[in-house]
Amino acid sequence: MVKSTPMGALYLAVFLLSSATLVFEITLTRVFSVAQWYHFAFMTVSLALLGFGASGTFLALRPQLLKRDLANSVASLCLLFSVCVMGSYLVSNHVPFDSFRIAYDRRQILFLSVYYLSLTVPFFFTGLTVGLLFAAMPERAGRTYFANLAGSGLGCLAALAVLSVVGGEGTIIFASLLSAVGALGLAWRRSWVRFGLALTFAGLLGVCVLRPPDMFEINMSPYKALSHTLRQPQARLTYSRWNAFSRIDVVESEAIRSAPGLSYMFPGAPPSQKGVFTDGGNLSPLTAASPGTDLDFLNYLLVSLPYELVSRPRVLILEPGAGLDVMVAVHHDAAHVVAVDSNPLVIELVRDRYSEFAGGLYALEKVMVVAEEGRSYVHRTKQEFDIIQVSLDDSFKPVTSGAYSLSEDYLYTTEAFADYLNHLAPGGMLVVQRWLQTPPSESLRALALATSALQSLGVERPAEHVVALRSLYTGLLLIKEDGFTSEEMEVIKSFSQDRRFDLIYYPDIRPEEVNRYSILEEPYYYEAYLSLLQTADAGSYYASYPFDVTPPSDDHPFFFHYFRWEQTPQIMQALGRTWQPFGGSGYFVLLALLALAVFASLMLILLPLAFLKGRHEVKQGRRLFFYFSLLGIGYLFVEIPLLQRFILFLGHPTYAFATVLFTLLTFSGLGSLASSRVSLRKVLPGLVVSIAFYPFLLPHLFGWLLGAPLSFRLLASVVILAPLGFLMGFPFPQGIRLTDRIAPGLIPWAWGVNGCASVLSAILAVMIAISSGFSRVLLFGGAAYALALLAIYPLAGGTGVAGGSAADVSSQD
Repeated sequence: MVKSTPMGALYLAVFLLSSATLVFEITLTRVFSVAQWYHFAFMTVSLALLGFGASGTFLALRPQLLKRDLANSVASLCLLFSVCVMGSYLVSNHVPFDSFRIAYDRRQILFLSVYYLSLTVPFFFTGLTVGLLFAAMPERAGRTYFANLAGSGLGCLAALAVLSVVGGEGTIIFASLLSAVGALGLAWRRSWVRFGLALTFAGLLGVCVLRPPDMFEINMSPYKALSHTLRQPQARLTYSRWNAFSRIDVVESEAIRSAPGLSYMFPGAPPSQKGVFTDGGNLSPLTAASPGTDLDFLNYLLVSLPYELVSRPRVLILEPGAGLDVMVAVHHDAAHVVAVDSNPLVIELVRDRYSEFAGGLYALEKVMVVAEEGRSYVHRTKQEFDIIQVSLDDSFKPVTSGAYSLSEDYLYTTEAFADYLNHLAPGGMLVVQRWLQTPPSESLRALALATSALQSLGVERPAEHVVALRSLYTGLLLIKEDGFTSEEMEVIKSFSQDRRFDLIYYPDIRPEEVNRYSILEEPYYYEAYLSLLQTADAGSYYASYPFDVTPPSDDHPFFFHYFRWEQTPQIMQALGRTWQPFGGSGYFVLLALLALAVFASLMLILLPLAFLKGRHEVKQGRRLFFYFSLLGIGYLFVEIPLLQRFILFLGHPTYAFATVLFTLLTFSGLGSLASSRVSLRKVLPGLVVSIAFYPFLLPHLFGWLLGAPLSFRLLASVVILAPLGFLMGFPFPQGIRLTDRIAPGLIPWAWGVNGCASVLSAILAVMIAISSGFSRVLLFGGAAYALALLAIYPLAGGTGVAGGSAADVSSQD
């Protein structure tokens, strides 16, 4: 039924549906980061991709769908996607799933299954639409693929813009609206029933986008900091706003008191504070500082020590949140303060909305506020500073189980620390404050970063260049490239004694000087610091330590990944006994996710295809199976490490996600249009060589361009990725045409196999990146394309017959 099909309207519908799918997916990552946690968002979308593979299987088992009117079928599928976006969001938002209780409440497994399966349905209808077009019009696979990928690319950009205007709930409705509009175009003058339904539904959605009904309000986990704070007496939410990569909430309550590193010798109470929350967590205190406010508590903070060592310093503070560390610098008479924060919403709060409350902190002449990612600013600035401080901008979280392993942080890498040290004036110091945990983890890894950075700058004895102190809950690390003088050490000792802060380490420290005030059973931090600083073989020390405290790098920026396989017995023994998501299972959530994805793939995708074994075409499909599987693996193994690497270059995961996906998908679409003109045997070798080149190219390009303005870096990202994306657009449509030539009945099956491989590779890519770094994942992606060439080579001949993935319309980092 293709001859009477309006091709322009058909491609437009696919374009809008694909765009809506990416808007939906990106928004889900944001919504679930707010409602649950960052790693939970990844898990949710990864399993939702199963819908793509299941759609291929369904189409293979129901070939009669190909005999129906194509335009009406696509219009119905667009409308079903639109309805299911709303339904799946409402189900997942209101199902009473509690990740903290899953270890001992069996019902939570059922709720989790409902959670995942509900999110699979919209992706199923998108996959069914694209697979239907591939199967019905294989000779037009390039154009179909272009509409699919170009729409997906636009969806990446649309999600960023719409999130900032209508927030997460409104953007979910916007995604549904986009697909309904696609159905309208196809149903016009062909099916008045479908047209009437689509028009009515689109009208309702249009009304709801700007003011979503109450039932769409995000149901936040009761364990998130914002939920907990709002349960306090007389607490009230006074402000809430979204941008492309965060939701900021402000809570007023007398119960809010936050001053990390405050000495117990402080005789009073901090002044009134408001709580500023990012994505429902990471409380940052906005402290009252209007004229007449007593700010003496600032003198008792651990981070006030550097100002006792330097008179009227020039200060750079990275990620100061609501400005407490900036207030400390101003209070201690810093000559000039540069506060660099990557979230403009937080800056706006302190500078404008609550300026009077904060004593005009960000309006002071000596304070310059920059809305930029810290690494980018440090790389481009020519200034030198007496103090560079990396603020403690995240809340305490237990890290040793690996529950937060997926969180990358480019502020805490060896390259970052080296860059900070290079921007210190003579006598200047780097200041880092981290939460204390036992056994030492965060603070010890910060020390490992300091020693690694110092060694990279040619310092032979890093132990002579660091000083460490602790309060009851936080540790402070001071790093000086030219070492500490005896006079400075006397000031440090006097400061720690007066405020009852414990010394952890300084050159020539004596055992009796540690663990004197906030007394521990053993001087754990002193012993760990001393062992690391005195070891002649740091690699052996890291290998023997109970947790992974090796210094992160830009290729492996997982500061919160402390998991070792040796921890397995302890984690399993404590499973369900710690108050953490998924019972404290941590890194094993990824393994469980992989096992669940394998099982679901077998049940939803591969097992039903056993019913096709009697067909002659299936006997032709062994090489096709490997080919399309390897394409799914290759595309995701290239895409995911690029997404991660460009977080450093562009400054935020959402910017990287949208820019990398937009470029790869759009230019892959252009490549698919040209795919019929070039032989597969020529394209795939060029693609493999290009992929192998990128791990060596990107560090040099980032080093040259990281200090450029964001707009230039966005444009440069497109230029860097466009050639690779163009080549990656060839293999999949060429494979579809080849399948049509030798086994046309297997086209839906190939789509399903590709989707299955995409789901599994999305999880595997993250696991490999955490353990071995992004470059290795990228090289594995190139190897997958090389194996795909070997699998298809005997069948490809010299014609222009094959990258991509069924998840191209919805790939996830």
